[in-house]
Amino acid sequence: MGSVCIEIIEGNPHLRSLLGWHLQQLEYRVHQAASIYQAREVFLSHQPTLVVLDADLPDGDGIEFCRWLHRQQQPLILMLSARNSEGDIVAGLKAGADDYLSKPFGMQEFLARVEALIRRKRTPTAPAYLDYGTLQIDLVQRRVRFQGEFIDLTPQEFSLLYVLAQAGGVPLSRSELLRRAWPDAIDNPRTIDTHVLSLRKKVELDPRQPNLIQTIRNVGYRFNMEILNSNISQSQTTKLARERFSNQRSTLSSSQV
Repeated sequence: MGSVCIEIIEGNPHLRSLLGWHLQQLEYRVHQAASIYQAREVFLSHQPTLVVLDADLPDGDGIEFCRWLHRQQQPLILMLSARNSEGDIVAGLKAGADDYLSKPFGMQEFLARVEALIRRKRTPTAPAYLDYGTLQIDLVQRRVRFQGEFIDLTPQEFSLLYVLAQAGGVPLSRSELLRRAWPDAIDNPRTIDTHVLSLRKKVELDPRQPNLIQTIRNVGYRFNMEILNSNISQSQTTKLARERFSNQRSTLSSSQV
């Protein structure tokens, strides 16, 4: 079982350590997180097969984080919660959990649930298509459609955009982007800057003031998921900008007569 990675996201440090110890005795590789912030970092770094998720975390809603995990289209999710009403269980399962275990629970039942989920895990297949609202990434044909238009990207630009988008708005360092988006080992982090600049010229309304691929000082870059939900498309925004420019020119011309 050493090839199976499990992430435990649990706010109670004693329970978190206990669950981790028992799973390690079964030779699972275990990584732990005490908050949603830590959980995102652990997940993106280790891509676990199974996530054991506490529904009641100190810094956010476990149900909402479960939805984020489910959108990654990768992990199995076992939700733990002290809330055991039918409505709570249904909410957890609808959010994307594959199983729901009410607290308190016995360790043998927990381990049996984990093993049952792992058995269900078939050979992983990469998703063929990712939909982020106004951004669609076709992983089979390696095409990107943004704001209703296909964008012509180089293979490396495509990989970089995919990794940034899959991170769900979490900032990624240059070294992390090199590790995940480049097929060969490269030891020059500034390579990322060059490709980001090129990518911005193709997907940003104004590459000099980028809104979609944001620079995070002393960290790296993040993908601005919020802008994808904007009701005004890039083409509409461009049209509005041109109309404002035309109006300004007309006003200037009138004032000079």
